[in-house]
Amino acid sequence: MARFRYTAKSMDGKTKRGTMEALTENAMIQELKSQGLFLVEAKNLTEAKGYKKLNAKQLAGFCKELSTLLASGVSLVRALDIISDQEGIDPKEREIYQAVLLDLRKGIGLSDAMESKKCFPDLMIGMIRAGEGSGNLDQVTERLTLQYEKDYKLTQQVKSAMTYPVVLLVLCVAIVILIVTFILPQFQSLFDQMDSLPVPTEILIAISDFLVQKWYAALLIVFTVFMLIRIIMAIPAVRRQIDYRKVHMPVFGKLFKIIYTARFARTLSSLYSSGMPIATALGIAGNTIGNSYVEGQFEQVVALVRSGIPMSQALREVDGLQKKLASTILVGEESGRLDVMLDSIALSLEADAEEATKRMVTLMEPLLIMMMAVIVGFIMIAVMLPIYESYSAIENS
Repeated sequence: MARFRYTAKSMDGKTKRGTMEALTENAMIQELKSQGLFLVEAKNLTEAKGYKKLNAKQLAGFCKELSTLLASGVSLVRALDIISDQEGIDPKEREIYQAVLLDLRKGIGLSDAMESKKCFPDLMIGMIRAGEGSGNLDQVTERLTLQYEKDYKLTQQVKSAMTYPVVLLVLCVAIVILIVTFILPQFQSLFDQMDSLPVPTEILIAISDFLVQKWYAALLIVFTVFMLIRIIMAIPAVRRQIDYRKVHMPVFGKLFKIIYTARFARTLSSLYSSGMPIATALGIAGNTIGNSYVEGQFEQVVALVRSGIPMSQALREVDGLQKKLASTILVGEESGRLDVMLDSIALSLEADAEEATKRMVTLMEPLLIMMMAVIVGFIMIAVMLPIYESYSAIENS
């Protein structure tokens, strides 16, 4: 049981503060509602042990084994016992499963036990909670298996495609450092004999002297800039502006929209097919897109759907998703086969997203090569320009 400090309000607007023991924050919210109170703020006072979040591969493996065992008639507690006791599993992962198993033996539901560990995604917890309510937990975990297998496959494809650009970028940085710190100083004696140097050469010499003599300061500057960028990027308003630019870029914006739409469609399809109410499914799926600007629009979408507006019409107003999604959902609403249409559009958009990812990487390669050519070209011009001017002066004399 976790202990929470809460601030709540009653129907007449009075504020009440206190502490309460509950399994999860959701359980505390339900208890407060039964008392006629609505939660405003809550803080977990229990120092729960932190677990590392599971990656897509681990989640896919867990769901696959759980689905197979449950479909075979094995009880939930016995299934978790088998999964946590298998060989070759990561010790930290085993510790998580054993903690969930311990909660199950105390009579806590699987979704609540997973939620309290803070290492399972909201999508998974929501679908399992829906599966517990409908009694088809084996089918829900099977859908989750497909979901996370696709996520892992896409992640591996991106990593594989990004290997060449990353290697190229590292080589570019290494070549520049090599030229500036080792090759350029060899020309210093020649430059010292000249009365004046071109501006590019003076800039390059200043950079070279700084890197050679005060390399520790250069490392400190790079580290400071990196940390400042991380801090600035963590500011919600800045993050939102950057995410807004992502979906409105000339070429990459369209590709980002394809990827975001595919991710949302697959998640919504999995949630809706598991029996979750459509408004709740929209809220959860909207938080898995990976773009704060697009995700921020889903509060309005959920509100519209709850007021009776068709989902296709509500999604059509979302800036950052392809209109193709809303049109397909409209067909599903009119035909009464929304689950089938969601599966269909998810498969179609996933293929488009895979192609979009490849195109993004393909576009990045020439950009990196051009950047490398400009930097190396500047260095070569800065080195050769004073030598050329010196030879020209000798010829003229």
